[in-house]
Amino acid sequence: MSRANTLDRRAVVRSLLARRGGLLLVTGLGAPAWDATAAGDSPLTFPLWGAMGSAAMIGLGLALAQPERAVLVLTGDGEMLMGLGSLATIGVQRPANLALAVLDNERYGETGMQETHTAHGVDLAAIAAGCGFAQSETIRDMAGIEALGARLDARQGPLFAQVKIAADTPPLALPPRDGALLKNRFRAALLGPQADLA
Repeated sequence: MSRANTLDRRAVVRSLLARRGGLLLVTGLGAPAWDATAAGDSPLTFPLWGAMGSAAMIGLGLALAQPERAVLVLTGDGEMLMGLGSLATIGVQRPANLALAVLDNERYGETGMQETHTAHGVDLAAIAAGCGFAQSETIRDMAGIEALGARLDARQGPLFAQVKIAADTPPLALPPRDGALLKNRFRAALLGPQADLA
């Protein structure tokens, strides 16, 4: 069981995005997308409304396609557990501009708060380290979050952070639900106004 899962998820995400600049953000489905929206919706955010287990791979593709841009994948422990193989692929590709932050409340928040495997000792940070991430850590305090935020633009990755958050359910802050709109606004913000016509 958890030792100290007390971090507030919304405060964590606000801190990570406080100096966002041109950071490209991919959010896993559910609460991470809502947390990012609560911190301020942006056209440089690509929230997933489905495709559970795919956030890290979408972030990898984006990081490889845009090596001069910092890319952050913000997802949950349940989504990360479903896509563990992506950590091995990222470890082999080693994109320096990619960071993954897993908001780990040790629960499947979208289906009833059932415990995930991280509640029983599965160490995602150790798995990422074993896959070859340049830096991998478990964060339990806001000082660690602030340090991670400062490293996001340094492009010394891939970085992995398992962030131990409290198992709470803050109010919904939903991003747009139209997939085509999300894709087009992200492409336009990243590539210019003509990109949404392609």
